[in-house]
Amino acid sequence: MHNTHPGHPAAAQRQRGFTLIELMIAVALIGILAAIAYPSYTNHLQKSRRASAQAHLMDIAQRQTQYLLDARAYAEDLGSLSLSTPDDVAAFYTIAIDADNTAGAPPSFTATATRKPGTAQANDKCGTLGIDNTGNKSAATGGCW
Repeated sequence: MHNTHPGHPAAAQRQRGFTLIELMIAVALIGILAAIAYPSYTNHLQKSRRASAQAHLMDIAQRQTQYLLDARAYAEDLGSLSLSTPDDVAAFYTIAIDADNTAGAPPSFTATATRKPGTAQANDKCGTLGIDNTGNKSAATGGCW
């Protein structure tokens, strides 16, 4: 049978906890890990949102190609393409289509995704993303596309 009265050495060892120094070291290590991980995490989120915007622009370009075959002109807006901007893109980007269907000139379009100010995407290094009727992508430098 164990003797558990307060003066017994076994009782003192069982009640031993962490010292203040040990707790401070643990908190400091967690702080250092968080300081390293958080920027990486936010960078990953930016890349993910940018990829969503790029996929949406590619979808617009594909639908514009089909629209050109059907109507002999490019659509002026997303509604004409029977397309809406996904919520995860609309929260961080403004999507626009600039179509030029001037008579006598070949039709053309440029679809852009502009970062919304005041959002987590506002400081993305890639700026405004775009794609045109020839497949040229703007903001294609620096690994943005």
